[in-house]
This record gives sequence, structure tokens and C-alpha cells, in this order.
Amino acid sequence: MSSARDDILARVRAANATQRAEPGAVPRTYLRHAPGIDPADRAAVLALFAERLVEYGATVHRVRSADVAAVLAAALPEGSAVVPGGFPAPWLAEWTGAVIADTPPLPAGRLDTVDAVVTTCAAAIADSGTLVLDGGPGQGRRAATLLPDLHLCVVQADQVVSSIPEAIGALNPRRPLTWISGPSATADIEMIRVQGVHGPRRLTVVLVEG
Repeated sequence: MSSARDDILARVRAANATQRAEPGAVPRTYLRHAPGIDPADRAAVLALFAERLVEYGATVHRVRSADVAAVLAAALPEGSAVVPGGFPAPWLAEWTGAVIADTPPLPAGRLDTVDAVVTTCAAAIADSGTLVLDGGPGQGRRAATLLPDLHLCVVQADQVVSSIPEAIGALNPRRPLTWISGPSATADIEMIRVQGVHGPRRLTVVLVEG
């Protein structure tokens, strides 16, 4: 029995040895930007980003930097919001709700009672309508962005790239990356869509263009 087993394994090894290709360069022939979009055409990239977000069911505000505070005051609920360290305080100057700090980290039960969370982002992707958070200043930890009902994210226009390959090259893989494409949603076997199952039920993006 052992001889038969050894014979079979030897044949497998020999076959693998003859079929194994020499290691070579990883092919990079895939499209590096969004189809039909010139990455240098910033107006087209930003328009595609806003379009994709709306398709997902997110709310998008395209504003000037001078109007961010007013837009946030109108978009946030009157109740409470988790505000991560490093989030620019002037952006909340006109909002009258309660600022909740996540330091020390709040327990899940407390986060679930907060009305919203406001963050910045590390990058945004037009082709997929995706926000990328890496836990940097103004972004906070992942749990704080998952439990409140509303996630409001402020995105600077220069953070938006046209495609995922462009974003990958700009992100630090050692950071805790969270990829968000629209409000949290899922569907059962009958394709009934339910939002807010494993993340915020509502997503608002404030895109600052100038």
C-alpha cells in the first residue's frame, strides 16, 4: 500500500514540475482608470462620484468650503453625533446638537444610541462610489462609523480618484482600511432590500469642491 501511495505522489510531483511556469512579472494590462473617464478631467470624475453615490441611495451635497458649516448644520439631526478626534471644529460651528467624543472608546450600546457620526475620509473612488476610511484624523475607529443611524462624511474634491487601482496606489495597506459604498444594505432570498442591517441606514456625503 505504501509503495502504491508513493508511486502516485511521485507522478503528481512530476506532472506539477513539468507544468509549473517560470515566475514572471505580474501583468498590469488592466484599465487603471474609470472606463470612459479621463482622470485629469476633474469635473467628470466628481460628477461620476456623485452619480454613483445617488444610485446607492446616499445623499450628496456639493459645496464650497465656505458653506460646509451651514450644510452640516442642516444635514445633521438635532440630537447627537460622534465626532472623532481631528475632525475640523469650524465645520460644526453652526450645528447645535450634542458632540459625543469617542475617547475613551464608547461601548457598542452607547454608540447605538447616538443619532449620527461625522467623519472625513482617506480617499474616495468615483467609479464605485466608494469612501475609504483608514482611521486617520477626523475618521475615528471602525465601530464608531458602523452603529449610529447616519454617517455624514466630508470629502475634499482632491481626495476623489476615478478608479480603485488609482486609490490602491495612494493608500497605506498597513492602515485599518474601511471601504464604504452607499448606505449599509442587504437582501434576502426574495430580494427584499433592507438598509441599516450591518451599518448606518443613511449616508450623507458633503463633497467640498472649492
